[in-house]
Amino acid sequence: MTLNGKIKFAVVGCGHIGKRHAAMISNNPEAELVALADVKETIAKDVASYNVPFFTSLTQLLESEIPFDVLCVATPNGLHEEQALQALRAGRNVVIEKPMALTKAGCERIIYEALHHHRQVFCVMQNRYSPPMTWLKEVLRKNLLGNIYLVQVNCYWNRDERYYVPGNWHGTKNLDGGVLYTQFSHFIDIMFWLFGDIENIKGKFTNFNHKQLTEFDDSGFVNFDFVNGGMGCINFSTSAWNENLESSITIIGENGTVKVGGQYMNELQVCKIKNYEMPVLPPGNPPNDYGPYKGSAANHHYVFQNVVDVLKGRAAITTNALEGLKVVEIIQKIYNNNHQSA
Repeated sequence: MTLNGKIKFAVVGCGHIGKRHAAMISNNPEAELVALADVKETIAKDVASYNVPFFTSLTQLLESEIPFDVLCVATPNGLHEEQALQALRAGRNVVIEKPMALTKAGCERIIYEALHHHRQVFCVMQNRYSPPMTWLKEVLRKNLLGNIYLVQVNCYWNRDERYYVPGNWHGTKNLDGGVLYTQFSHFIDIMFWLFGDIENIKGKFTNFNHKQLTEFDDSGFVNFDFVNGGMGCINFSTSAWNENLESSITIIGENGTVKVGGQYMNELQVCKIKNYEMPVLPPGNPPNDYGPYKGSAANHHYVFQNVVDVLKGRAAITTNALEGLKVVEIIQKIYNNNHQSA
C-alpha cells in the first residue's frame, strides 16, 4: 500500500472486463491503478486515459518491479490459472474473473500457492450482490421456505457470429472452455451459494447452430440431486435468436415458491411464502454492456470494495477461492456426465 493507504492494483487483460476492472479501481477512493498489461499492443491507446504504464505481458509487468498489492486477472479463461500462479509466486494477491480456472486441479494449484505465499484470492462472482439474490439468501438462511423440493435454473442467451469472431478466443476449448464456464458460471455460482453441492448428475448436450463457430456444445439439459436435499436441473442454451432471453431460478419449497427471473436473474417475479409478504426490493444495476451483447449485472464495484475491505482488515471475502473451486468442480462434473451429445 502507498503512504496514503490506498490499495495498489494492476490489471492483466484489457478487453471489456479488464477495462471495467480499471474503471472500478479508478473510481474507488481507497484504490489506485498503477499498471495495465495486454498482449495486444494496439489496445494501449484504448486505455491511455488512465495514464499508467502499459506492458505487453504479465512477465514484463512483474519484472518492471512496479510495486502493487493486487493483480486483476481479466484474460481469456484458459490463462487464469497460469497468470494467477505467476502473480501469487511474485507475492501479489489476485482477483480472478470467472471462472477461477478451467479445471478443479487448476483451482487447487492456485489455492496451494495462495496458502504457501500467504496471499488472498478473490473470485469475481458479482451476481451475489444483486438485490434479489441478497434477499433470497436471507430467506433461505431463515429457512422460510422449509425443506427444498425442487430448483430449476434456466439460462437462455444469444451468442452468434457477432460474438464468435474468427481468430478470437471465444469458442475455443482451451481458452474459452464452454458456455457453462463463460456465459453461465455466475448462475451455477448462485445455485451453489444458495443450495450447496450436487450429485447424481445426468446431462444431455448438443450443438444446434454453432458447429462452425465453437469447439463445444451450445445447449444442454442437466438434472441432479442436491447433497443437502431436494433435486434440481439446469437448462441452458446460447442459441436464443438475436438477443438474450432469460436467466431464471425457480424454487419449490415446503412453505412456498419463489422465482427470480429476467434476462440476468435480476428480477423477483414470484414470491409466495407462507405467512410472508413479498418485499419491495431496491433497484439493481443494469447488465454489463459489451457492444451487441449484454452480460450479468454491473456489480463489480462491490467486488472491488470487498477487496479493499479485506486487505484493510475490515471484512471477510465474499467469494473465496474454495467457492471459486466448487463452481469449477460442478461445471467439470456436469460436462463429465454428458450421457448424450449430438
